[in-house]
Amino acid sequence: MSATFDPDHLRAGLRPLAQWQPLSEEAKAYQRFYRTDFPERDVWRGMGRFEVDGYELVSHCWWPETAKGTLFLLHGFYDHTGLYRHVIAWALDQGFAVIACDLPGHGLSSGERASIRDFSEYQDALHGLFAEARSIALPQPWHLCGQSTGAAIVVDHLLDQSVESPAQGQVILLAPLVRPRAWGWSQLSYYLLRPFVRGIARRFSENTNDPAFLPFLQADPLQPKRLPTKWVGALSRWIERIEYAKKSPRRPLIVQGQADMTVDWPHNLQVLKWKFDRPQILMLPQARHHLANEVAEMREEYFEFLSKRIKGRNPQ
Repeated sequence: MSATFDPDHLRAGLRPLAQWQPLSEEAKAYQRFYRTDFPERDVWRGMGRFEVDGYELVSHCWWPETAKGTLFLLHGFYDHTGLYRHVIAWALDQGFAVIACDLPGHGLSSGERASIRDFSEYQDALHGLFAEARSIALPQPWHLCGQSTGAAIVVDHLLDQSVESPAQGQVILLAPLVRPRAWGWSQLSYYLLRPFVRGIARRFSENTNDPAFLPFLQADPLQPKRLPTKWVGALSRWIERIEYAKKSPRRPLIVQGQADMTVDWPHNLQVLKWKFDRPQILMLPQARHHLANEVAEMREEYFEFLSKRIKGRNPQ
């Protein structure tokens, strides 16, 4: 199935979610391509556009009529919301509305592909998404869920605004990024390359056990093809800041694959245990990095873990 949408044209035709714009034929084609239209479900499906730090960000929303809360979903680096249909479907099964946005430089949003000036811009994007959710009165409580870099954004937000956060529901971190794997070597490469190149070619790797996922990524029209050195520099500054941040009283749910070759998960889990109050951690021995697109049996295992803890529990 080939894509029948143009990202820039699709984005240009969007308005803020509060204007309750019906989906265009191009937006419907986008949702069909990534199978996020969920035609069998009785949900309102919306797409919108809002501005943050000079970026035009595209928001996505799925809202059942009887929703009992809202899940804010933040995707990982190189990703976009269209890759998260399994997580969205699980959240809808739990009775939640779901709202997400493509981060700057990702998916349908504007910006240099996969780049960022500073990680603070990700925080601005999250706060912009909160504003979009307020504008349409998405139901409380608000829960947070992030994969990899999306989890890093959630961690950053909570370490800075635990008590003041508008999202006082549960917190879900999937394969959270604090440091990437082999970070020392990555830093050395960054400082050696920075004066000479703006980016290096991306290497696609097998980051799930699903043999169909890598070919889909390689054919995905919204996948960035380069790793900008600017993003690595922004990550370096963020890591230093986050590892010295004050602790948070929140108690997140963390899911981590032990076959993850993308992040330095032993180090990351130690940091998160120190920063948060007794996080509940599920380890999946065979799971790789992209948990949102792992094989069905692994998704079922961690969705069961999350479902038991997100219903009727005090998130604190």
